[in-house]
Amino acid sequence: MFVPCDRGGGSAAPDFKGFTLLMPAVSVGNVGQLATDLVISTLDMTKVGYFYTDCLVPMVGNNPYATAEENSTELSINAEVYSLPSKKLVVLQIRSPFIKNKYRPFCEALLSWVKSSKCARVVLLSSSHAYQRDDEQLLGTPLRYLLTPDLEKAVGGRMKELNWKEMEKVAAYPGISDTDKVLHIPGGGITKLLFTESCSEGIQMAVLLKFCSEGDNIPDAFVLVNYLNEWLQLLKSEVSNPSSQWKIPSSWRLLFGNGLPPALF
Repeated sequence: MFVPCDRGGGSAAPDFKGFTLLMPAVSVGNVGQLATDLVISTLDMTKVGYFYTDCLVPMVGNNPYATAEENSTELSINAEVYSLPSKKLVVLQIRSPFIKNKYRPFCEALLSWVKSSKCARVVLLSSSHAYQRDDEQLLGTPLRYLLTPDLEKAVGGRMKELNWKEMEKVAAYPGISDTDKVLHIPGGGITKLLFTESCSEGIQMAVLLKFCSEGDNIPDAFVLVNYLNEWLQLLKSEVSNPSSQWKIPSSWRLLFGNGLPPALF
């Protein structure tokens, strides 16, 4: 359930009608969450509320996007909502893992909110285990996308223009039968369930994901957010190094220590 921030003025809840909802899956390497951090930090998005749920492990911490001492002590929790009306963009950032057997209740609550808030579409940033790719998935780019049938009608042609590669279905019974194909996203957390539920409920959803391994996943996050930007054009500046246009959140210095070159701060 979405709960708006209390601004002290009794203002109405924000209007997300026609907005794109961007969110991460809690998946291998936390790549979707890191990429979402880059979007929120770079676009200087405003926190407008939080998503109240018992499906995520409770947590609290300091402001991950602090820019000065004055706002460094603001608190953040496990599922917060940020908005940028000028780009009709709303972001749900998830910062903690799911409680066992809570995937489905979370997906139901989330999709109910998407419908009630009248968001135009959902974009899910995710990742999948690189070592579990089949032979076909080993070829070419490590980036893939999925579109629900309702969104395929609207943007399928654009994906072909971008020369993007759709996530392949794999054999349901490898080595026994290659005729039965299924969608398989190992390490993807809620990705498959949320996508299939969106297909069933007629919700426009895109999944953008990267095959990766656990470790230092900062480079994977930059690759994924640049992939997102190819389509949505959140940043339009043309530079030789697209990754240099994203603003590193202040919290990454504490998380990754010397894992980032000084030039990235």
